[in-house]
Amino acid sequence: MNAIQKKPADVLLEIRDLHIEGFVDERWKPIVRGIDLTLHRGEVLGLIGESGAGKSTLGLAAMGYTKDGCRISRGSVNFDGMDLLSCSEDQLRQLRGLRIAYVAQSAAASFNPAHRLIDQHIETAVRNGGIKRSQAKAEAIELYRILGLPDPENIGRRYPHQLSGGQLQRAMTAMALACHPDLIIFDEPTTALDVTTQIEVLAAIRDAVTCFNTAALYITHDLAVVAQMADRIMVLRYGQLAEEAPTRRMLAAPENPYTLSLWAVRCFKSAPRPRPTTEAPLLSLENISASYGKQPVLSDVSLQLFKGQTLAVIGESGSGKSTTARVITGLLSPDEGQVVFNGEVLPKDFRKRSKAQLRQIQMIYQHPDTALNPRQRISEIIGRPLQFYLGLKGQALQQRITELLNMIELDPTEFMHRLPGELSGGQKQRLCIARALAAEPEFIICDEVTSALDQLVAEGILKLLKQVQEQLGVSYLFITHDVATVRAISDEVVIMQNGKVVDSGPRQTIFNPPFKPYTDLLFSSEPQMDPDWLDSLLRQRQPA
Repeated sequence: MNAIQKKPADVLLEIRDLHIEGFVDERWKPIVRGIDLTLHRGEVLGLIGESGAGKSTLGLAAMGYTKDGCRISRGSVNFDGMDLLSCSEDQLRQLRGLRIAYVAQSAAASFNPAHRLIDQHIETAVRNGGIKRSQAKAEAIELYRILGLPDPENIGRRYPHQLSGGQLQRAMTAMALACHPDLIIFDEPTTALDVTTQIEVLAAIRDAVTCFNTAALYITHDLAVVAQMADRIMVLRYGQLAEEAPTRRMLAAPENPYTLSLWAVRCFKSAPRPRPTTEAPLLSLENISASYGKQPVLSDVSLQLFKGQTLAVIGESGSGKSTTARVITGLLSPDEGQVVFNGEVLPKDFRKRSKAQLRQIQMIYQHPDTALNPRQRISEIIGRPLQFYLGLKGQALQQRITELLNMIELDPTEFMHRLPGELSGGQKQRLCIARALAAEPEFIICDEVTSALDQLVAEGILKLLKQVQEQLGVSYLFITHDVATVRAISDEVVIMQNGKVVDSGPRQTIFNPPFKPYTDLLFSSEPQMDPDWLDSLLRQRQPA
């Protein structure tokens, strides 16, 4: 994608000398430090950087908005000639959703769980856009179809909890496009998507931006994704601009040392451990079938995991990966089959399991926003499993909380008393990891634990998990849609499709051709650091 040359009259968004502060530990601390940004109509500007760099804060400021506990202390935000920082709430309300839309990082935390998807989708268009309800519904169905949601005519009647994480993220993207806005802020819109679905969503977003001449801020930590989407890239670090350039030039010849470090990540790979030949498996799933109500979701799923190993489970959104985890933890009772752990058949319902059984199996969830109690401070969140499972109190409790925070690279003196809402997405996920480690389990289910993290932090988390495994012999079931992560950390791989296991084996076997058809589809959908990769792939997959 070539950089688009725009005339000055095409400027849609202009941010100058923007300073944003957050109130932390009884004082104001800088988050964004003097950022300048110019965005033209129809242009996509990529914002990348580590977790906490200020990407999402800057994206929200483009709407004239700051989170609770934050303030704009200096600077200007002009949208199509309007000073957003001087607009009234009524004026901003008329802009948001109609002319400026936002696609959040965590769709699960952004939808109202009490209302159907279609009602939430059409609300702004009907109430503020003057569109008839029937027309808004028809357009919603078409957007669901474009974004590849199943059963587009009826999926809008579902509630948010009845969709997978990837499906819910696509539904949110459709909702943002409902009023054909001039500007969309995409905050990690493909984070929750598997690689095959990501291709469809990226293509749909790009087509929509082109079709409606919509400008976009595309916030992401995935360099390969931003290479397909952005005309220009801004690299942020510690709330400041590290480097800015057209996409092709940035990819070919980054100049800033920090940018070079981003380009060099994802080199971490652990040597796979061979499957033991004499030991019994730590975990066995034996012919598991399960359903949600009358809807079958798992069919005859069997797998084995040995002590000290990492089993990666990969597949499309809705393939049954997270549902398998729910069966293992006892959150969903299987219709058939059994879960065997340490040679013992586990009760199907977690409420019938002993405290020791519960302690030995911990889970790190996909969406940290919904997995953490927003009213509990970090010390309480980590301290609860330490008290419940290990009986720690007083000084011993505080010392262990400090050790766990140091392990996940969050400064205890700075973070101990914060609330989850005061953390970035990556920091929240690290907190979830610390909470799981607090129980000192034998087995941890990692459900997309790096999907919300930038690539530098994700690499650090993978190294951390590997270090813990080597020290404690803990075993992991690693659920992910990231093929690169599977290449990096897995010993064994299971590939799922439509609730079934379609391929499995050691890492070196799975990643060596010839591939099974679905395995080949997954691997070929892994984004590459080439701006022409998406176009080339779409041409290859067009029917003859």
